[in-house]
Amino acid sequence: MKKTVSVFGSTGSVGRSTVALLTHHKERYKVEILTANQNVDLLAAHSIALKAKYAVIADETKLDSLRDALSGHETEAMAGRQALLDMASHSVDWVMMAIVGLAGLEPLFQAIPNGNVVAIANKEPLVSAGALLMSRAQRYGTTILPVDSEHNAIFQVFEKENKNAIEKIILTASGGPFRTWSAEQIACATPKQAVAHPNWSMGAKISVDSASMMNKGLEVIEAHHLFGMSADQIDVIIHPQSIIHSMVQYCDGSVLAQMGAPDMSTPIANALGYPDRLETCGQKLDIQTLSNLSFERPDFEKFPALRLSYDALRAQGNAPVILNAANEVAVESFLMSQIPFPAMMECVEEALSKNYTHCTSTLEDIVDLDQSVRTDTEVFIQKISSHFKKAG
Repeated sequence: MKKTVSVFGSTGSVGRSTVALLTHHKERYKVEILTANQNVDLLAAHSIALKAKYAVIADETKLDSLRDALSGHETEAMAGRQALLDMASHSVDWVMMAIVGLAGLEPLFQAIPNGNVVAIANKEPLVSAGALLMSRAQRYGTTILPVDSEHNAIFQVFEKENKNAIEKIILTASGGPFRTWSAEQIACATPKQAVAHPNWSMGAKISVDSASMMNKGLEVIEAHHLFGMSADQIDVIIHPQSIIHSMVQYCDGSVLAQMGAPDMSTPIANALGYPDRLETCGQKLDIQTLSNLSFERPDFEKFPALRLSYDALRAQGNAPVILNAANEVAVESFLMSQIPFPAMMECVEEALSKNYTHCTSTLEDIVDLDQSVRTDTEVFIQKISSHFKKAG
């Protein structure tokens, strides 16, 4: 019997790699649902190639275009937020959640009771609602598999039966495009420079997060929820080559590391084939070609996103929601050249300093707080944006 699968966010970088693997292993999987935000042409191409049962475009204005692109094929076209949530409630064996940002939270929430295995590639939902989501997965007996290369690496070498013997987990970070830049150089960084990651091919938002190291800060919070480790048991180390994807240190002195080429096909294949190993169609690591693996401590002063993320994790409560919401708005404004690079963390610090009293015990609470923070951050950005334009 073929496994039934759905891919939410099939046209993003992770989604495209997932589709490539599904195409490579057509004999093993039956694709039920593919979704995209706006990219009609690629969604239609994926749906036709994989003979998906449903294709959902989030932008309702593009429904007619999607129907035209799928004309003559059996895939049913759907559109809109409600269609996305309805399809997330569709029962399948395996779900890939790769919708960028907190926009993926509600579909993920709906998918957990309806997927035997849910692979999570978008870290923002776990950052903002990790306790709620992990509790929901436990209640429904759903297996959560991390697809982030770092968390998937930890998953592969994390001995659950020996958790008490684990001293810490170590997340590796490439350091992004500004690793060797001075603080003065970083202050003048442009969006084009920020999205030019030295090792990985990623979307604009995650690339900017990598440049600011907020990506790694979010991963620290995500790791806390996925593996039940405290902030003091989660370390970050800079590893520019992106060969060792993360490590687990045990009390007997052993440090187990997962290695692989900087290609998302490897962690996706691990999640897609779990508990079996699945042949990847992506790049493979050739150990004999390695000449140098180096490591260095992260600079918390030059990259304040790391400090802010650890502070938010230790504070718990609504702090991680605030951190994520303010950062998402700030990144979007930076990409639109409305604010300079350092101002993104000014936005996050400003949001964290506010006295938000929102509870975060339900999905509705989290969405409400998220929206409040976004609105306030947009107002703050308008203030600093005018100064930035005058200075420019």
